[in-house]
Amino acid sequence: MTPIRIGFIAAGGIAQRHVRNLLHFEDVRISAFADPTLERAQEAAERVGAKAYSSFADMLDSEELDALYICTPPFAHGAPERAAVERRLPFFVEKPIAIDLETAEEIGAAVQKQALVTAVGYHWRYLDITDQARERLDRNPPRLVIGYWLDATPPPSWWVREEGSGGQMVEQTTHIFDLARLLAGGVIEVFAMGSRTDRLAFPSSNVCDSSSAVLRFASGAVGSISSTSLLRWPHLIGLHLFSEGLAIEMTEFELMVDVGQGRPVRQAQGDPFVREDRDFIDAVQGRPNRIRAPYSEALQTHRLTTAAARSVREGRSVLVQPEPLHV
Repeated sequence: MTPIRIGFIAAGGIAQRHVRNLLHFEDVRISAFADPTLERAQEAAERVGAKAYSSFADMLDSEELDALYICTPPFAHGAPERAAVERRLPFFVEKPIAIDLETAEEIGAAVQKQALVTAVGYHWRYLDITDQARERLDRNPPRLVIGYWLDATPPPSWWVREEGSGGQMVEQTTHIFDLARLLAGGVIEVFAMGSRTDRLAFPSSNVCDSSSAVLRFASGAVGSISSTSLLRWPHLIGLHLFSEGLAIEMTEFELMVDVGQGRPVRQAQGDPFVREDRDFIDAVQGRPNRIRAPYSEALQTHRLTTAAARSVREGRSVLVQPEPLHV
């Protein structure tokens, strides 16, 4: 089979993680990188024998590509996705899909109209322990959901600005919101509160460094998801779910299932990033589409996180567009 020709928009750390995976796929050729910092694009391109551009528009005009990886910071979403849709190019995009809801809704409608193959980087969906948790919960749906992202402040300067990242719930804790949706079904209402501390290390920050969102699920279950970036280490990142006679605790690395007979822990096996990349490439090639987070699904999560952010701003509960009980 002729290798799929891939172009990367942005060449930072998360892009390089995908590059490392794709280099092991014999049916993929990385053709080009585009990054506003040309030196970074050149460095990435030299390592894999690709071409470098400072403008993604120039890359798209110059290269014959079969698919794109869009790995930009949150604030830069919109134009790359529009360009991909215009050229009917399948694309993999890293979360969050935007900092606002309007941009994501626009792209989502365009993707749906084109019936374009898309994937979004919600890699927790590809954990084998997520499959194990889902199997348990399908038989015994959760009634209480408690999530956490209690961590340090990420280093990029744009992260501490609302106009750069959208805030912690939108940019980071979105993984936990997404997992809650996957395992407990759609959320129909959210009420969130947040606070910001003056911090000498981050004088330009205008994002909440502590927040908590209370969720009402379509199933009748309730939950809360709390976030903070005040620490200097990843203290607790995960999701706890409670059903009749069942308690589940999940992190990115392990699963604990408690039925009152001890607390056995299972370690996650395999690399979820490899799995999500493989599914995207297979779908682009016309093989069975097993993508677990297409753009339409990520848009549902983005509606929830932006509703939580809106609730903080407006000081009231916000209704979320209803969706099926289980994805």
